[in-house]
Amino acid sequence: MITDPISDMLTRLRNAISVRREFVELPSSNVKYAIAKILEREGYLASVEKTGEGIHTMLKLGLNYANGPRIQSLRRVSKPGRRVYAKADELKPVMSGMGVSIVSTPNGLMTNREARARRLGGEVICEIS
Repeated sequence: MITDPISDMLTRLRNAISVRREFVELPSSNVKYAIAKILEREGYLASVEKTGEGIHTMLKLGLNYANGPRIQSLRRVSKPGRRVYAKADELKPVMSGMGVSIVSTPNGLMTNREARARRLGGEVICEIS
């Protein structure tokens, strides 16, 4: 049993990038799908698709390698043992704006830039650069 599925997702991505895999498959959930769609929209992933049916749904994530891996680092900020919350004005840029952090707000998951623009705070899930 996995105690932190988001951390497992990030570790699978990190491991696949290190061996230059084309795709990563992992168990699906609504939160993981939302994180993957944000990463696809920001250009870190090439594709996101759901495969399978019922409770055996899997996510197939296509990795983006344009002149090397697009993802340099993945870091889980808020963990099950230590939740990290930030107000809208406390959301700082990642790597001077070159990366993004994913924030869980009352209006759903979004990047730190979107949350600051909408003046929303929330739980900082992870940082990607």
